[in-house]
Amino acid sequence: MTVAIVWFRRDFRLADNPALAAALKAYDRILPVYIEAPDEEAPWAPGAASRWWLHHSLTSLDADLSRRGASLHVRTGNTFETLRALVDETRASAVYWNRLYEPAIVARDSRIKESLRASGIDAQSFNASLLFEPWDIATGQHTPYKVFTPFWRNARARLEVRQPLRAPRSIDSPHLGGGLAIEALDLLPKIRWDAGFGKAWTPGEAGAHKALDRFLEDAIGDYAVRRDVPAERGTSRLSPHLHFGEISPMQVVASLEAASHGSAKRRAGAETYLREIGWREFSHHLLYHFPESAERNLDPAFDAFPWARLSAARLARWKRGATGIPIVDAGMRELWATGWMHNRVRMLVASFLTKNLRQHWLAGARWFWDTLVDADLANNTQGWQWTAGSGADASPYFRIFNPVTQGERFDPDGEYVRRWVPELAAFEGKTIHKPWTDAERLRASGYPEPMVDLDTSREAALAAYRTCKAPGHPHVEARSARKKRR
Repeated sequence: MTVAIVWFRRDFRLADNPALAAALKAYDRILPVYIEAPDEEAPWAPGAASRWWLHHSLTSLDADLSRRGASLHVRTGNTFETLRALVDETRASAVYWNRLYEPAIVARDSRIKESLRASGIDAQSFNASLLFEPWDIATGQHTPYKVFTPFWRNARARLEVRQPLRAPRSIDSPHLGGGLAIEALDLLPKIRWDAGFGKAWTPGEAGAHKALDRFLEDAIGDYAVRRDVPAERGTSRLSPHLHFGEISPMQVVASLEAASHGSAKRRAGAETYLREIGWREFSHHLLYHFPESAERNLDPAFDAFPWARLSAARLARWKRGATGIPIVDAGMRELWATGWMHNRVRMLVASFLTKNLRQHWLAGARWFWDTLVDADLANNTQGWQWTAGSGADASPYFRIFNPVTQGERFDPDGEYVRRWVPELAAFEGKTIHKPWTDAERLRASGYPEPMVDLDTSREAALAAYRTCKAPGHPHVEARSARKKRR
């Protein structure tokens, strides 16, 4: 009987899994394999929160496989050497996997595919995590896009919704010794800071579909408005499930289409959410074509930007949610407690760090990488560079979010702030977003005063911006043009 190895990476699902489906179609027996080799992903090996999710996602996948007569074979070590050993032990004729697009992984996987094929192994990879391969969408000059709107206009016009692949009913798998228990990977934290994670999340394929169903039932019709309100559950919360491949973007798109049929309101909400999926596609497009952007400014003008000297004390206050700016602190505390942060608030905390504190965006990106359960190199890089002003399609540096007015607009009753910053529960009205205006009550609350003055730090950021933006730069020219039109 012929045997194929299916190498699972961040595609922890059985439905709409093209590598698994192709292997089952071409071979008699399948060995599902997971290989833990985080050093091969350096310098962006999974952070602590991602490892928590990975543990539970692997456990869920193994249970799903067991219900179909197979099990997940787990090993650690050099990936190519481990795959080569497994091929010898099982006499497998093939190794199939689904593609990932981070720079270190692309380079490694290319070497593995070339080496396996050179030894006569049927080595194939598939697209399971994106609607479009990063090289499928290009400008009229056959170059990568660096602006989202034309990218998504092109991609949206080409998007064809297909029926997702069904999960197999059974899997015939060879029995093989030498595997590890998932617990042996030591992915869970030694100091159990993750108590709130289990209350907030259900990793695994079933958990992903439950989250999608809830979103389509409760939030899709009002998504365009509610997605900006952090106190409400108006977003999909699918980002970690998509990152770990517990659900595919095509499954999401097909479900959006079905759920919005016959309703203009739901159709409008679905289209707005689909644009968020498009932003995820754009982020992977950028990282693939500009792999250096994970560490360096995509806009080289920012290489000369006068960031403030990295302050361990300032960075620690930001990380702890002790800046004295309520909605910023609420977001950072939500992140620590749940491994996630509302997207609107992500922009606010990132703007505060990079502009009001003038700390390099990489300092924030690394903290998010360690603390987010949905830490994704493409999305994390693009999000931080967009907010800092140094990336493609970036928020111009002179667009500095005011956390007070943003809080008043998107958390008007202070519900989100009270939930995560209970010291401020007694503050009423708009005062909850600027508690320093009631000095006596602020002292009694135990909440800190702001670590910077928002207006002064904004002006300092703009002055720094002007030192690295020469006349003729697109952001500067666009601003000048707008002034002339006024």
